[in-house]
Amino acid sequence: MHLKQYYLACLSHASYMIADERTGVAAIVDPQRDVQQYLDDAEANGWKIQYVFLSHFHADFLAGHIELREKTGAHIYLGARAEAEYDFNPVKDGDVIEFGDVRLKVMETPGHTPEGISLLVYDLTKSDHEPQAVLTGDTLFIGDVGRPDLLASIGVTADELATMLYDSVNRLRELPDETLVYPAHGAGSMCGKALAKETFSTIGEQKKFNYALQPMSSDEFKAMVTEDQPEAPEYFIHDAVLNRKDRVSLDKTMQTSLKPLSLEDVLRLQNSGAQVVDVRDAADYEGAHLRNVINIALDGKYATWCGTVLSHDDPIVLVAEPGGEEEAIMRLGRIGFDNVTGYLDGGMTAVGSRLDLLASTSRITAQALSEQCGGLNPPVVVDIRSENEWRSGHIKGSLNIPLNHLRDRTAELPASEPFAVHCEGGYRSAIGVSLLEQAGFDNAMDLVGGFKAWRASNLPTINVV
Repeated sequence: MHLKQYYLACLSHASYMIADERTGVAAIVDPQRDVQQYLDDAEANGWKIQYVFLSHFHADFLAGHIELREKTGAHIYLGARAEAEYDFNPVKDGDVIEFGDVRLKVMETPGHTPEGISLLVYDLTKSDHEPQAVLTGDTLFIGDVGRPDLLASIGVTADELATMLYDSVNRLRELPDETLVYPAHGAGSMCGKALAKETFSTIGEQKKFNYALQPMSSDEFKAMVTEDQPEAPEYFIHDAVLNRKDRVSLDKTMQTSLKPLSLEDVLRLQNSGAQVVDVRDAADYEGAHLRNVINIALDGKYATWCGTVLSHDDPIVLVAEPGGEEEAIMRLGRIGFDNVTGYLDGGMTAVGSRLDLLASTSRITAQALSEQCGGLNPPVVVDIRSENEWRSGHIKGSLNIPLNHLRDRTAELPASEPFAVHCEGGYRSAIGVSLLEQAGFDNAMDLVGGFKAWRASNLPTINVV
């Protein structure tokens, strides 16, 4: 048996290939939408992908089951409670799929969603009764469990899901300690609150260190697992619905989206309501950019923040470094944002001598901001991190407005006085100042390096206990 994990760091997403080397048959579990890596590995080893499993209807990314079906003819497998537009094979608790020396046994593990399943993976050359691994989807993470409060499960309450999750986790807890645990997400995912940086573990290790696998009552579990969950982006509902639909493949959407546009076309589209997104690094964007565009740099949690601040309905036009357009479009496609109408041909060089179209953003260092804060007319400091981040340490007197609420709370910002925006490291603050520029603010400065730079300069901070 061959079991390989594919980890996509920008979405904190893990997918898997399980292949039988004797028969050359393979299964893919929870694939990302751009599926070429699975096809390449299968071709290199002479394997045929015949099975595609979704552990559940993912909310934070669009899965690649449709793409694999179209490219390989593979059959799609979902939990028996699933409802989808496309043909699939429903599998219930105890169902077994065998190919060669590989056995996959289904364990229904609802809780994150009603249709959730885990897959017990057996290498029959080693044991036909002890699983080598369990692929837990979003039910059990390393150090955490899936959250039961996402709105992906229409018609099922968070309390009902939490009860299901409690039972599912206790079932997983009874697996042999040596069983390897392979989840669908790692640290950084908003499908849980305390995911570890490790991408696999064992049941025995999780019984020691995972808070959710400690002995407790159902009420204690539900109270613990629903507390302090991060706020989910709005696009989660969009993706959870799309994963149920028989939609267009990524290849086809890329063909229509990867379209070069002249500067005049970009301005015309912007004036008619298109979302123009500059995907260059913050320093390049803030040095010079087209007016009233949004900066969401490719070098970061690009897809997650695009899904948070952009509409999946209105057209999107991209401004990128030449050669970066395809990646920017593909990564939007990973979250089901297929509404890209094109990109600025030539990037910022297309602007030429049209200096009237350009704007820049003021940047300030931590030391300079500290000096200004001690002056006669100190700027307002706007901390756009989450409330939990702010409570763990912040600049004295700072105003906490999380980035995902910034557009709705601009009335709290000074209309004419200067203010400084910061996040933890500088990525989100560049998004924030671009949103504020769109809202008509020209008095915002971006704190270079964010709160990390402030702390590294040994400047004073305040904690909220």
